[in-house]
Amino acid sequence: MHMANIVLVRIDERLLHGQIRITWGKFSGANTIIVANDDIAANPLLQAPFKGAAGGEYTVLFRSIDQLINSINKADERRRILILCKNPTDVARLVNGGVTFKEVNVGNMHHNSERTQVDKNVSLSPNDIEAFKSIQNNGIESYIQHMPESSKKNIFEYI
Repeated sequence: MHMANIVLVRIDERLLHGQIRITWGKFSGANTIIVANDDIAANPLLQAPFKGAAGGEYTVLFRSIDQLINSINKADERRRILILCKNPTDVARLVNGGVTFKEVNVGNMHHNSERTQVDKNVSLSPNDIEAFKSIQNNGIESYIQHMPESSKKNIFEYI
């Protein structure tokens, strides 16, 4: 079976912003950024700022989680794909849908009433923890890593 060339999967509530383009895009060698989010995929008005944030260097695509599951393995291998999700639940949906990649890069997950802060940029709810367990059960580890030069720390060190 043809596998897509996924170079990075990142969880970042802000999705596509300048830091992604400058640091993670360059570091990963991506040429295509896929924002995987049901709400944004369904609303072109929400897509414009993300296209702007990517500059002209990347192809930027918007897909719902189900669309991405159904289309990712049709991607040309010349596409080096960086997938951005807002939360681990969406990543777990991708994994359970058969999307294959090495690991999950955990960036920003903001604090809210359901979440407990575990790191300066990462707060987790019980649902988030279940999603990370589901990802791990598929043989994929999730690491908090703020910048490419930062050390990687397995999410389960914090739980």
